Amino acid sequence: MASMIPYDPFADTGFDELFRGFFQPIRLEGGRSASPMSIKMDVSENDKSYIVHAEIPGVNKDDIQVSIEGNQVSLSAEIKHEKDVKESGRTLRTERYYGNVYRSFTLPSEVDEASSEAKYQNGVLELKLTKKPSVAGKRLTVQ
Repeated sequence: MASMIPYDPFADTGFDELFRGFFQPIRLEGGRSASPMSIKMDVSENDKSYIVHAEIPGVNKDDIQVSIEGNQVSLSAEIKHEKDVKESGRTLRTERYYGNVYRSFTLPSEVDEASSEAKYQNGVLELKLTKKPSVAGKRLTVQ
């Protein structure tokens, strides 16, 4: 017979995620900003290219840099803080991140930088990274 285990609703991770940071001290204006944002990505591939969708919300497209070196791709962006001028009142909590974000990843094969494309729309950076054609190994003649 199976033993019974009591259910604890507070042990569920969903409940923890909901209230994580809720009871932490309030950050006043001028204090540290929120923890660094991470760039979340989806990477897929077809026969000719890799397709990357990276979420980078709140960034001007001119503040995004993409660099490719062989099969390594690096994304970086600067999220700028636009300070609101307030006549009265004070800021009770600031959770939005301002600063630099960076993400680098390696793909299985090298990328052709010249024919690759990058588009940024509605907070999502889309990269179409064309694969370099694989070169067959050269066979040496033994003398």
